Amino acid sequence: MTQKLLAQGAEAKILLEEKNDIIIKDRISKSYRIKQIDDKIRKSRTKSETKLLEKACRIINAPKPLETHEFNKIEMPFIKGKKLSESLDSFPLKEQKEICNKIGQEIAKLHEADIIHGDLTTSNMILTEKNKDEPKIFFIDFGLGYISRKIEDQAVDLHLLKQALEAKHFKNWKELFASVEKGYKNCKEPNKVLERLEAVEKRGRYKH
Repeated sequence: MTQKLLAQGAEAKILLEEKNDIIIKDRISKSYRIKQIDDKIRKSRTKSETKLLEKACRIINAPKPLETHEFNKIEMPFIKGKKLSESLDSFPLKEQKEICNKIGQEIAKLHEADIIHGDLTTSNMILTEKNKDEPKIFFIDFGLGYISRKIEDQAVDLHLLKQALEAKHFKNWKELFASVEKGYKNCKEPNKVLERLEAVEKRGRYKH
């Protein structure tokens, strides 16, 4: 089966099986680790991410893992669309803010289900359609995610997104993150998380 390499990071290769439109996340073996330990780590991380995806895809738009018997691989449907990191700035500001409001709503749903994404950037979001109703955004790559109901962890999740917007979409990042916050206020206890976010940012500013 023909596979096309889409991306490769320190932990995994992302492959596209073009004939079946399937994405394969293949956790790379580390030669510096003892094989048994390496296998155990890759198996544990793959299992953990698969469980998060299975939970997340029932709540928001996220790829649903397909059944596979390989301990180090996750197979999932290919999501057709554009990475938000590459497309967000091409929209008028009003539409950018609508998209960010939707992102805030989706993050709120994840946090209410105790899911911390761990790597909230626009590179890990795919915009599949932009119609008159509302944007449809898929969240991908839960490799750094975990389960937690701590306000601190939720605040740090948002802080990562704020930093990503400032770095990648710096022209309007303040307005865009304000739209994320507005959407996030749909969750049960948004103020606690947003107050903690301020504290997280202060720690970052004064720790040097």
